[in-house]
Amino acid sequence: MMRVAILDDYQGVALNLADWKSLQPEVQVEAIPEHIADTDNLAKRLHGFEAVILMRERTPLPRALIEKLPNLKLVITTGPQNASVDAKALAERGIVFCGTAGIGAPTAELAWGLMIGLLRHIPQEDRAIRQGRWQTKIGYSAEGKTLGIIGVGKLGKAMVGYAKAFNMPVIGWSRSFNDEKAAELGIKSVTKEELFKQADIVTIHVNLNEQSRGMVGAAELGLMKPTSYLINTSRGPIVDETALLNALKARRIAGAAIDVYDREPTTKDHPYFGLDNIIVTPHLGYVIEENMRVNYGHAVENIRAFLAGNPIRVVKPRS
Repeated sequence: MMRVAILDDYQGVALNLADWKSLQPEVQVEAIPEHIADTDNLAKRLHGFEAVILMRERTPLPRALIEKLPNLKLVITTGPQNASVDAKALAERGIVFCGTAGIGAPTAELAWGLMIGLLRHIPQEDRAIRQGRWQTKIGYSAEGKTLGIIGVGKLGKAMVGYAKAFNMPVIGWSRSFNDEKAAELGIKSVTKEELFKQADIVTIHVNLNEQSRGMVGAAELGLMKPTSYLINTSRGPIVDETALLNALKARRIAGAAIDVYDREPTTKDHPYFGLDNIIVTPHLGYVIEENMRVNYGHAVENIRAFLAGNPIRVVKPRS
């Protein structure tokens, strides 16, 4: 019997979102709700499992951990890629590495919700009315505000559509973005510096890699208007946390909305949580039932194909 571990099932829903029973009796599936950060503890917990299912990048799978899992034969990541998995180490061990499809739009939807929350002070007013206070702040309209999109890929393009519905001018920047692509979307291509200077709301939609790590630091934040806002639903290390904290504390920008952090899960003493001009959420971008049904449904298919000797959705190591 193959033993399969589903990691980081925070909400305890994984076993209800796919037909795992269809794999019986050949497969036994166990969901682990708690996040196990320590490599040695995680290796002990996973020692008897032949397959591991990762929920995106919640738990990294580096070479040091892989080498401590002698029974491992199959790794499945939700999503088509996972930068926190050492795919080369898996390949060297002959461990099959598979991915799944997913739904991208929810992250853009969350970014838009966070933007409205910032402009209308929704979290602050929610807390105030519960405390018996009425209308403590004056909000702002999205209409007419300039939206600056860092990373005009799939999610960035979704943000363009939402902005047009709200009658917002849009400017965009990414390394491969140019005037021709901007014209196709009906927006304006600008330099990164111009975007931070001009935008009323800056929203980030780039992948985390060596080029994007620390992309938004003190210099970029220093270009922003004191009335502007920053939204990050991509990955925490893209924004320099210390620089953002300093900018928010000094009120050099009006506020920020952050869904991602340098270390996840983050702890309750994170310095962001002591500020009143930031909205914080626990990496909710892709966390919707529809997405997880696709993720875990494909994981079931991947396991079935692996057992049949014909793996599908195989992730190749990046060169």
